[in-house]
Amino acid sequence: MGLLKRLTGSLYRIEANPIVHLAVLISIVVASLALPATAASPESEREVRQLLARLEKAIRAKDVDAVMAVYAAGAATVLFNSVPPLATTGWESYRKNYQLFFDMYQGSLDVEFRDLRIVASKDVAFIHCLQRTSGTLKGGLKDEMWVRITSGLRKINGKWLIVHDHVSVPVDFVTGKAVFDLKPGGEPQAR
Repeated sequence: MGLLKRLTGSLYRIEANPIVHLAVLISIVVASLALPATAASPESEREVRQLLARLEKAIRAKDVDAVMAVYAAGAATVLFNSVPPLATTGWESYRKNYQLFFDMYQGSLDVEFRDLRIVASKDVAFIHCLQRTSGTLKGGLKDEMWVRITSGLRKINGKWLIVHDHVSVPVDFVTGKAVFDLKPGGEPQAR
């Protein structure tokens, strides 16, 4: 019998032989060592941190122009947000989303990035963190929310820009509802 055995159609399985499994594992490790490594870049990480500091300042001030200055222009920007639609494509559409969000609040916003992780090479980076946003809604209600953020960045014409944001909240599969009352390191508040 060969390493791969045809079962049906296009389905395959690796034979249940520990020696074969070890050989496959060794092959994968050796092959991965042969791949060119993308070197981490401390300079790029520093520049991405500066971009996030500008973004934080812009969100606090509800300055949509300053917020959008850290995003790639045109159709290059894609957002997977925690609110409909399923995806938002394009700088102008994302700008409208930010403006609608800012318009819900009176006064400035507070924002915090927690557990920030940055992985950056010379021209591509991604970040993930927990983000807290709080403020007073136009009706006077105090609002605070933690979301999960993952962003993809590219260095375009020498400048780091966000090309993808993914914003999410956990879902309670029993109720089918989003869980907005989680806090880092804590359990949900009583419902």
